[in-house]
Amino acid sequence: MLTIYNTLSKSKETFKPLDGNKVRMYVCGMTVYDYCHLGHGRSMVAFDLVTRWLRKSGYELTYVRNITDIDDKIINRANENGESFDALTARMIDAMHEDERRLNILPPDQEPRATDHIAGMHAMIQTLIDKGYAYAPGNGDVYYRVGKFVGYGKLSRKKIEDLRIGARIEVDEAKQDPLDFVLWKGVKPGEPSWESPWGPGRPGWHIECSVMSTCCLGESFDIHGGGSDLEFPHHENEIAQSEAATGKQYANAWMHCGMIRINGEKMSKSLNNFFTIRDVLEKYHPEVVRYLLVASHYRSAINYSEDSLRDAKGALERFYHALRGLPRVAAKGGEEFVERFSVAMNDDFGTPEACAVLFDLVREINRLRDSDVEAAAGLAGRLRELGDVLGVLQLEADDFLRAGAEGKVDAAEVEGLIQARLQARADKNWAESDRIRDQLTAMGVVLEDSKGGTTWRLAD
Repeated sequence: MLTIYNTLSKSKETFKPLDGNKVRMYVCGMTVYDYCHLGHGRSMVAFDLVTRWLRKSGYELTYVRNITDIDDKIINRANENGESFDALTARMIDAMHEDERRLNILPPDQEPRATDHIAGMHAMIQTLIDKGYAYAPGNGDVYYRVGKFVGYGKLSRKKIEDLRIGARIEVDEAKQDPLDFVLWKGVKPGEPSWESPWGPGRPGWHIECSVMSTCCLGESFDIHGGGSDLEFPHHENEIAQSEAATGKQYANAWMHCGMIRINGEKMSKSLNNFFTIRDVLEKYHPEVVRYLLVASHYRSAINYSEDSLRDAKGALERFYHALRGLPRVAAKGGEEFVERFSVAMNDDFGTPEACAVLFDLVREINRLRDSDVEAAAGLAGRLRELGDVLGVLQLEADDFLRAGAEGKVDAAEVEGLIQARLQARADKNWAESDRIRDQLTAMGVVLEDSKGGTTWRLAD
C-alpha cells in the first residue's frame, strides 16, 4: 500500500487515485533561459523516480511536466545575447533534453509549453474576472484578488495578515492590495507580446501552470509536484487561481522535493553558487550523479560536495563489482529482497532504505558467486531489476568500472600485460608477476584477482 507525504495535509496519506488505477501527475518544469543546474536535476530525477515506481506498481500514469518558455529572465537573457526569446528557449530546451538523456531520465508523457496555451490563459483569467477573483485596472495588467480566496495559505500555512506586514505596492503597479499578484502583464517596450482582451501583453508565471495542468489533466488530478522552493508563492497561487476558477479541488496530493545545498545555502543561479548538470558530468559519470540524487530521500536536502560524489561512485562500484563476471540472466530468487525494497518504496518512496536493500543483496551475491554461480547470476538479475527502479545498474559492469579509461590507458596494452602476468604466475615467476603489477599500478590500473580470473579498472 503506497503512502505519500502530502504537503497540503502535512502528513503521509494512503495513495488512492481519483480514477481507478489511472494516475495523473503534473510537475513544474524548467524556465529555459540557461543550462539546467544540479538543483533542477534533483527535481527531474525525483519525479522520474516517482514515475518509475508508480508504473512498476501497476498504475497507469500520465506524467505532465511543463516548460516555461516566456518570463522576465528569458526576455532579459535573450536581450543580453542579442537573439529572439524563442531562439534562446529552443536552444535551452534541446540542452535540457540532452542532460535528461545522460541522467537516464524518462521523458514525460506530455511537455506543454506556456506560449502554446495563451488562449487557455485568457479564458481562465476572464473566468476569474467574471467571478470577482480578478480585476483589470485599465493599464493592461490583470491582477488576482488574494483576499477574496478563503483558502489562501492552506498549502504553505501562511496567514494573509502576516503576509501583509511589510508588503507594499510598487509605484508602477495598480494593485488594490499589496498581496495581489499579476495574471496578465501589459506590454512593455521591446518585449514579446500577445493580443488579449485587456490589451497586448504576456502571461504571469502562476497562471501558466494552472492552465497547462488543467488543460492536460483536467480540473482535478492526483499529484502536483515540484521543488520545495515553489511551495510559496507559486503553488499557493496556483491553488488560488485554479480552485477559484473551477470550484473544485485542484490537486489531491502535493509533493515537494528538497533542494541541493552548497555550504548550507540553496543552489541557485540568483546566488551564483550553482553547478550546471553538464559541468558536473564533465567530471563524474552520469550514473554517479544520478545515484547521488536518488540515494537521499526525495524530500531531504542534499549537500553537494566532492566527498558526496565520491561516496556515490564508491557505492556504484560495489554494485557493479558484484555484477561483474556473472552471466546476464533473468532475475531469479531473492524474493525477500524484493519485498523489503517494495516496503521501502511504498513508504513515501523511501530510497535510502531501498538502497540499503541493494547492499544486502550484493552481500548475498558475493557470498554465492564462488559456490553457486547460477544462484548468484539470478540474484544479479534481481539487482539489475531493482536498480532499474532507481534508474541505475543497467550498464555492463566493465563499461562502468572502466569509464574514463579511454585516452588515459591503452586497453589492449593493459590486457596484454595482464596475460603476461598470468603467465608469470603460472610459471611461478613471482618477481615478474610483481613487476607487471607495479607497472600497471603506475599506469593507474587496479587489478582484481578472483577465481573467475583477473579484471581491471582505473584507480580513483
